[in-house]
Amino acid sequence: MRYLHVVFDIDGTLIDSEKAVLKSLQKTLLEVKGVNVNLSDLKFALGIPGRDALLKLNIGNLEQVENMWNEYYNDYLDDIKLFNGIREVIEELKSKSIKLGIITSKTRKEYETDFMRFELDDYFDVVICADDTLKHKPDGEPMEKYLKIANAKKEETIYIGDSIYDMQCAKNAEVDSILALWGREDLDTLKATYKLNSPKDILEIII
Repeated sequence: MRYLHVVFDIDGTLIDSEKAVLKSLQKTLLEVKGVNVNLSDLKFALGIPGRDALLKLNIGNLEQVENMWNEYYNDYLDDIKLFNGIREVIEELKSKSIKLGIITSKTRKEYETDFMRFELDDYFDVVICADDTLKHKPDGEPMEKYLKIANAKKEETIYIGDSIYDMQCAKNAEVDSILALWGREDLDTLKATYKLNSPKDILEIII
């Protein structure tokens, strides 16, 4: 096997959370600025830390507004699901003794709230959250930290994500990438080592 380390993004890759992220942000902006922003105009917020998204929106009182966004996000937790086939893919990769990791723009607290309830966290050897690095995706630092902690070689590592930030993070850290089109088909124009339409296609690349 060429790849001994398979690293995943969370939102849009492992879990379908786009609706929850965007609707809660829309609700937050309506509360804070009195403006009902179209959901399509908020898609830039997918794949980057929430605070970075708020900075791009010129929001003041960052901590207060970020907390409000998180509270509204919790209203949509029941809408968040694992993508079909993800659990089986994770189990199969682990059964082949492949090291699994996560690099996410979520904070550690958000990771625990949003992802751990799916009971897959025990499959992952290393989890890099937004508060674990000074620089975030698209910078290569999160992947570089993973490589160091996991004692992984670049050429034996691949990163799976659904956003331009994920693909740029992989490129900047000089590792291969898989673009997860099952999360966002509108990003088919992005450059990646591989582009896959279904989670189960991962197994054909890795095993």
